[in-house]
Amino acid sequence: MARRRQVVWWLRGAALAAFLVYLPGYFASRQGGLIEVERWLNHPVLLLGTAVALAVASAVAQVEFRTRWAQIGCAAVLSPLLFIGAAVGALAYYFGGDGRLVARTPDPNRADHVLSVTDVAFSIDPVYRVELLTGSGWSARHWGLGTWEEHDGFVRAEWSGPDRITVTLEKEIEVFTVGEDGVLGGPSVTPRPR
Repeated sequence: MARRRQVVWWLRGAALAAFLVYLPGYFASRQGGLIEVERWLNHPVLLLGTAVALAVASAVAQVEFRTRWAQIGCAAVLSPLLFIGAAVGALAYYFGGDGRLVARTPDPNRADHVLSVTDVAFSIDPVYRVELLTGSGWSARHWGLGTWEEHDGFVRAEWSGPDRITVTLEKEIEVFTVGEDGVLGGPSVTPRPR
């Protein structure tokens, strides 16, 4: 009985550890988050799936089965679920990359500010994520300008002056200002002349 309780608490501790490892990656995925922390730790399917699987395993380990058939039935139900969950987690980790880089343009005035356009779609129709990357190495941060699908009419994103980024769409032009620390100002939107 003491051994079973020890196993249950180890499984719960491992579930909590998987959840706590995911949290910094989740917060790094927001505006101004650290790029490397997001890249390494923002894997919700893998980490949260592991946390849930370990929590379920701890709940099952806590239950005392009276008969051999109850043990076999529980194993027959949980084994395929764990196998499918592990396969989904592995596939999500393998194929859930950062997308396909379309353009990466440094600011002509500041080498540590880079404009990045990435196709993040997992389908035929492109979905463009435009970001400003500041800094380098483990201190590099990202600031999202927006995400536009093909039907939004995305044309291009470019540096249009010192500390200024212009995103051109079919129907409008959005101009973002960039502060000294890399923080983006809100866009000024003007209709595009036809």
